Amino acid sequence: MTRTAPAWLMPVVAICILQTISSFLTRLIPIIAPAMSAEFGWSGSSIGYLTASNSMGGLAILLAGSALLKQVGGMRTLQLTLSLGAACLAFLLYPSLGVALVACFAMGLSNGAANPAGSEVLQRFSPPGKRNLMFSIKQAGVPLGGVMAGLLVPAVVALAGWRIALLACAVVVLLPIVLTWRLSSGLDEIPARTGRVFPMPTWRSLRTLGVPLASLMHNRGLLKISVVGSLFAVSQSCWFTFTVVYLVDGLGYSLGRAGMVFAVMQAGGVIGRIALGWLSDYLRSATAVLSIAAVLSAVTTALLGLTSPAWPLWAAIVLAFVAGCSAASWNGVQIAEVARRSPPHMISETAAGSSILVNLTNMVAPTLFAIFVSAGGGYGFAFICAGACSLLVLVCLPRDRGGDAGAQERRAR
Repeated sequence: MTRTAPAWLMPVVAICILQTISSFLTRLIPIIAPAMSAEFGWSGSSIGYLTASNSMGGLAILLAGSALLKQVGGMRTLQLTLSLGAACLAFLLYPSLGVALVACFAMGLSNGAANPAGSEVLQRFSPPGKRNLMFSIKQAGVPLGGVMAGLLVPAVVALAGWRIALLACAVVVLLPIVLTWRLSSGLDEIPARTGRVFPMPTWRSLRTLGVPLASLMHNRGLLKISVVGSLFAVSQSCWFTFTVVYLVDGLGYSLGRAGMVFAVMQAGGVIGRIALGWLSDYLRSATAVLSIAAVLSAVTTALLGLTSPAWPLWAAIVLAFVAGCSAASWNGVQIAEVARRSPPHMISETAAGSSILVNLTNMVAPTLFAIFVSAGGGYGFAFICAGACSLLVLVCLPRDRGGDAGAQERRAR
């Protein structure tokens, strides 16, 4: 007797692949930027501005792209924005920081579309008892994309230069889009066509820009768990943005060695996201798991600021791996909690609202970090301050009476 694949398998695989490629497109920026900066004469802190512009692109589609998500479907939106991002890699060849900022903005659109699209699809297809795990598997695509970037980009830069590396990255982005293109018609829920596919904006439609953030006010726990995501994002964005340039400029690492440490940190994120998702389902408590992640995130980020050239390579690798398992692994559990606390008909809106807060942090934190370093404050103290933000998670975490599982049972009644 032939066994059929479970209904949730294809959606999880497809969303995870596209999430991975979206992350790869974002993570390649801080890795390839040192080579670009050295040739174009840009300062090391410019990487923070490029990353902030990328996050602003994600924020823009979260605020203004809800009509696109509704009309053509989440997966199709993600595929279209990834295609645009791949095309914009060509603009990074031009020696202008302004052009690079615009290109990074366009490349960030897919990063903003990934969470609402994935949350809406997985909430429909995930088995209820494995929802945290399914969301964490999907979110494991984020650090997996970082692993790909950390290993591929420095290797191609060393072999053929950073320009050829950009071409290789464009191919890596476009190939999965082609492979998953036909799947979106079966996974996306789109309304019947009524008039134009993309209606012209009106005053009423412009007022809907605030819907994602307003949806977070539905209940206090939903707002608090969304704020938790933005606090976690401070350390995560600083790890993702400045690890490579800090290791190269501050500790004297080669780009290849720094890329390896970055890849190890991202690999820790792959393992950590799945492990935290499983542990959250096993303990039936997202709060306990996120508390553990917050403490480890604070410690590892502060320790990164205390590193020196005297540290052996293995110590930096271990630190990066533990940081990946904590500072970069909270996302799946937090996003699943946002979906669980959301009214069923508003999951895509609350996912977008929570992602808006995270993207605002991803935009502001690297910018402030870069300004602080440029002003002579140094990387060390900046990383320590970023780590302190993770401890605020312990204050903001919502605590339901009777535990998270009890709250879920009450909501199901």
